[in-house]
Amino acid sequence: MRSNEHLCHRALVAVCILLAACDLSGCASRPSHADFPKKASISIEHPEDTALGQQFAAEARQHGDASGYRIINMGIDGFRARREMISAARKTLDLQYYILRGDETGRLLTEELRHAAERGVRIRVLVDDGDTKQGDQQLLQLAAYPSVEIRIFNPYPYRGHSHVLRNLTFLLNKSQLDYRMHNKLMVADGAAALIGGRNIGNEYFQVDPQSQFADEDVFVAGRMVGQLSHVFDLFWNSDLAIPAAAFGTESRSEHEDVHGSRQKASGIDYTALLATDGPYSGITVGRIPLVWAHAQLVYDSPDKKKVEKGGARGRLIELPVMASAREVHSDLLMITPYFVPSSDDLQLLQSLSDRQTRVRILTNSLESNPQIAAQSGYQHYRVPLLRAGAELYEIRSLLGNTRGSGETARISRYGHYALHGKMYVFDRQRVFIGSMNFDQRSERINTEIGLIIGSPELAQQAATRFDEMVKPENCFHVELSPESPAGGAPHLVWRTQQAGQEVVYSREPARSGWQRFKATLLSWLPIEHEL
Repeated sequence: MRSNEHLCHRALVAVCILLAACDLSGCASRPSHADFPKKASISIEHPEDTALGQQFAAEARQHGDASGYRIINMGIDGFRARREMISAARKTLDLQYYILRGDETGRLLTEELRHAAERGVRIRVLVDDGDTKQGDQQLLQLAAYPSVEIRIFNPYPYRGHSHVLRNLTFLLNKSQLDYRMHNKLMVADGAAALIGGRNIGNEYFQVDPQSQFADEDVFVAGRMVGQLSHVFDLFWNSDLAIPAAAFGTESRSEHEDVHGSRQKASGIDYTALLATDGPYSGITVGRIPLVWAHAQLVYDSPDKKKVEKGGARGRLIELPVMASAREVHSDLLMITPYFVPSSDDLQLLQSLSDRQTRVRILTNSLESNPQIAAQSGYQHYRVPLLRAGAELYEIRSLLGNTRGSGETARISRYGHYALHGKMYVFDRQRVFIGSMNFDQRSERINTEIGLIIGSPELAQQAATRFDEMVKPENCFHVELSPESPAGGAPHLVWRTQQAGQEVVYSREPARSGWQRFKATLLSWLPIEHEL
C-alpha cells in the first residue's frame, strides 16, 4: 500500500464527509511533544562490541569504508530475515515503518519482539499513523516492557478505527495529517539493517491469497549501518514522534494464538514460515555472500515541509535521486508502483530521450493497482511519456511466469499480484532501492529513505529482475496505436501474451467496468498533487 491510500476512497465520499464535518468541530487536537515529554535517545555507540557486530567485523575491515549489501526480492525471505535479525539481537532493536500490521505475520514478528524484550533488548519502535487499522494496536502492548518504547509519528487526534470519523478528522486537519512518514527501516544491535520498500504485513511478504506486493529489501552490514541508525535517531527524537503513553497502553497480554482460525481460512500455514532458515542465517554462515560497495544514503529530514519552504536546514531525497537520473547516459530502468510525475520530472525524462538514452518504466496496471486514485493520476501521463520516447510496461495481476516476481507459483495463481517496490537502475552501474515512489506525494509530501548503491553487480541483479517482469506473459506493453489519427486524440493499445499467443487490447484492461469507471471519475478531480 502507499502512503496516500487514505485518500483513495475519501475522494469518492468527499461530499458526504464535508456535510458531516461540522459534527466533529470539537474534536480534540492531537497529543503534542509538550503534553508528553520524552527523553531523547540515540543508537548503540559501539556496535562492533556486540556478537552480531563481530559477525561482520573481519569482513568489514577487509573492505575499508565500503559496506556489505544483499538484495532480498522474495517476500517470504523478507519476513524470515526480520524474524532472524530480531532473534539474533542482544542489545538494541530499532524499527521504523509506515505500516506495521496486526495480522498473522505482524503478530509473529511482534511475538519475536516480545521475546527480545524479555531477554532485556532495548527496543524502539516508530510507526506512522496514516494507515492504522483495528488490530494494529496490539503493538502497543509491548510498551509494558521496561526496555520497550513505542512512538507514533504525527498521530491522528481521533484514535478509533471508524473510516468515517478518520476521514472527517483528516479533512478538518488536512494540512497537518497529510504529512506522513513513509520510511521503512530496521536496525539490529547497530550492526545489521534492512532498508527498502516493504512494510510489515501479510501482503508485503507475499503470503496473502487476496493481495501480494512485489518489493525489495536491502540487507546492510558495515559502516553504512551507523548512518542508518543516525537517521532513525533523527526521526525518533523529532517533535512529531509522540510517545505511546499519550494514547494509553494496554496491559501486557498473555501469549496470543497466532495460528488460529484466520490461518485455516486463508489456507496458509503461518507456522511453516518459521520452519526454514532465511537469508540472514545464510549470510552469517557465509552461504549467501554480501556484495561490498560504496553507497549514498538519501533521505528526507523529519521536518521535510519546513526544509522545502526554506524554513529549516535539512535533507530532501528528491535532489540526489533526480541528480542520479540526470547523469544517466545509456539506460534508465524504473520500477515504481505509482507513477505520477511532476512537470520537472517529465522534462527530465524528455531530456534523457533527446540524448538517445533508453528509458523503460514498469508500473502497475489498472487491473493490478490497489490504489485507483494513483492510477487515475498516472493515466494523464501515458501519452506524454510515450511521445517522449519512454517504453512503458504495466504489470498484470495474474502472472504467466513467476520468475523474478518474488512469490511462489502457488500464491501467484490467485491473481492478486501488484508492484510495491521502488527501484531505479542507472546505466546498470548504480541502483536506488528505498521507499520513494516516482510520484508527487513521495517528492513533496511524505518523508522517504533509500540507498543509491554503486555496484554494477547489484545493478545487474535489479536489471535482471526488471527484464523478467516485463516479459510479455507478465505485463502489458503500452504503445501508441499506429492507427491514431494525425493531429487527433491518440489511441493507446496494450500488448500482452496469453497461452503463448499475442493479445492486443484497444481498451484498457481492468477487473471490471466499475473499476474502470472509478479510475475515470477520479481522474477528473484536482487531486494529482496529492498522489
